Amino acid sequence: MTAPNDRIDDGGVPVPVAPAGASTGAPAEYPPASPAGRGMFGIQGSGDTSGFGGLVRSRQTIEEAPRPYGSYFDEVRDALEEAYPGFQDAIEKVVVDRGELTLHVRPEKIAEVCQVMRDDLALRFELCSSVSGVDYLGSDGRRLHVVYHLTSMTYRRRVRLEAAVSAEDPHLPSVTAVYPTADWQEREAYDMFGVVFDGHPNLTRILMPDDWEGHPQRKDYPLGGVPVEYKGAEIPPPDQRRSYQ
Repeated sequence: MTAPNDRIDDGGVPVPVAPAGASTGAPAEYPPASPAGRGMFGIQGSGDTSGFGGLVRSRQTIEEAPRPYGSYFDEVRDALEEAYPGFQDAIEKVVVDRGELTLHVRPEKIAEVCQVMRDDLALRFELCSSVSGVDYLGSDGRRLHVVYHLTSMTYRRRVRLEAAVSAEDPHLPSVTAVYPTADWQEREAYDMFGVVFDGHPNLTRILMPDDWEGHPQRKDYPLGGVPVEYKGAEIPPPDQRRSYQ
């Protein structure tokens, strides 16, 4: 099943035909033609997708944090390195930003790292409270990032793990054997972003119909939808609206 309107299939992602009444460069034609970070009215490089606020946001490169990190972050990093012999191969970088610790993990090692984070007596991150996806279209070759929020109820600490995969090979080991709470969360990341969690007990869509094509929260997913009737007027779907530039 695809969203309404005439569509063609392009690699499993539905692509809209040019909407009637939209001028060249109009927001209704984007994505997939636009570069990442483009909003309405020609706005680029900004979080201001409306174009009215005049906001400008430059992309920031995520750099590895120098030691000491502060807080309990050094203890967590050292405990993981001591407990996990493959630490140097598994951890790509350690980032401390806005008072949060993020360990960037090689995709194939994520389940192993989670196992150590849960079981080691000096770590004891017993709860995985969230598994979510992020699409960094146009800024990273491995554009699809999966973020795991872990909580230690023993030590009252929080840490984030982040693993990145490409859209061409979006495979990660499932962590459901370590954290059963990740079951439905991994299904949502699969449904919305197309990340395939190898070893998941039932990796099926959870929000969209089973026969839906594409993954709606990828940033190159086309605009679409269905007309909405409101107070006697019909509001066309986004890819058929006029552009105001």
